[in-house]
Amino acid sequence: MTCQVGTMDPPRIFTIEWDMMDKTRFFSLSMVNSFALRGLLYPFTVIKTRLQIQKQNALYKGTFDAFVKILKYEGICGLYRGFWVNSIQIASGIGYIITYEKVRHMLTIYADIRDNKFKGLIGGGCGSLVGQTIITPFDVVSQHMMVLGQLKDKSALNSTATNPLNIDPTLRRGLAATIIKEVYKKDGLIGFYRGYYASLCTYVPSSALWWMFYPVYSDTLAASLPIWTSHMLIHCIGGQLSGISVAVLTNPLDVIRARIQVHRMNSFSNALSVIWCEEGISFLSKGLSARLIQTFFSSFFVVLGYETLKRWSVYDKYKDQIRW
Repeated sequence: MTCQVGTMDPPRIFTIEWDMMDKTRFFSLSMVNSFALRGLLYPFTVIKTRLQIQKQNALYKGTFDAFVKILKYEGICGLYRGFWVNSIQIASGIGYIITYEKVRHMLTIYADIRDNKFKGLIGGGCGSLVGQTIITPFDVVSQHMMVLGQLKDKSALNSTATNPLNIDPTLRRGLAATIIKEVYKKDGLIGFYRGYYASLCTYVPSSALWWMFYPVYSDTLAASLPIWTSHMLIHCIGGQLSGISVAVLTNPLDVIRARIQVHRMNSFSNALSVIWCEEGISFLSKGLSARLIQTFFSSFFVVLGYETLKRWSVYDKYKDQIRW
């Protein structure tokens, strides 16, 4: 997409496309950015997961209460339980972004589709499908690690639900290896893909909708704000609005996915039935506050990193047409 900034000015490039970038530079910088962003936002993932898998308010009353209790009983390390296992998911992030960009590129070249909303919807969905196929086994292991620490809290209830693998919560060395061993012992290789279809049902539409809403909000802001407004600022705000919209729409699916993977439920319908009996209509917003906080910041930093890396990776001939 281009936008005219003045009668004497050359057209400005608003959306940097796949064929405008140096791919080697883009992906090397993306890995560094992904790791840094994951480290910054991981505590919100831990809090969100714990809120989603608890029955009603058995242990935590909300996001702030969970944050305080985790720090009190587990220290700062409690907020980073499972981080190193989870960080391996950087590989899935590379697979995700390659798929997203390539699908958008192919839709433009081979199907002559120019609508960024449609390309984002299809590309985001395909990217998530590839990413979740890589990420789910690490997600299963890291989520077990996230919830084990709360058993140190003497007020913790329902330990069978939070520790279905019956692992010593005080174990420090070899915790990930122990979880992998127990998951394999109970379910075999298929155990590492427990909740895979629930993950697809959650993240494929989430990703597709995010990349569809992103150009909608960005283009609307670009058309509404003064012509000299920073394109980077427009993209970041558009990303935040997109993330908040998707978080509200898909939170119930994320709750079901977390319960299936941690509580070892057998099916999507079974998990939904159990959660509905336990929580009622309130399950729709379970863990939503933590997810909104996570999404608000993550969407901003994801877009900031993504658009910055694209600008750093763009070929020289396009640099004069791109506004920061």
